[in-house]
Amino acid sequence: MGGTHSLTRATAASCRFQARRARIPCMAIKLTPAALERVRRFLATEPGALGLRFGVERTGCSGWGYVVDIAREAREGDSVTEQDGVRIHVDPDSLPMVDGTTIDFVRRGLNHEFVFDNPNAAAACGCGESFTTDAGKAA
Repeated sequence: MGGTHSLTRATAASCRFQARRARIPCMAIKLTPAALERVRRFLATEPGALGLRFGVERTGCSGWGYVVDIAREAREGDSVTEQDGVRIHVDPDSLPMVDGTTIDFVRRGLNHEFVFDNPNAAAACGCGESFTTDAGKAA
């Protein structure tokens, strides 16, 4: 699950500019080409969609599960980033736990699913349903 993630110079410069101008936390969520294509297909079926909504909710034996949905409205406090024309909306409570995550879309046998490489994940449950972060242990 874990891993390292570094920002490109362009992204880092954009984050510094965004942070200075709007005082909004900058985030680094990345979609692989397969995930980007899948998200675009989902968004094409929803004419009013703003983009992808990505976050976490309390669930499972480790504490947090990922939530991936279509962003149908902007919510107060959302951080928004854009990759190749796809906007990714993250709520302020989820941001510290998912910042730096790379989202992929893979085929495993007969199933297709999003998978997450999250540098903030300290541990995951055995079934893969949920994860925890060092910050999540205290929450």
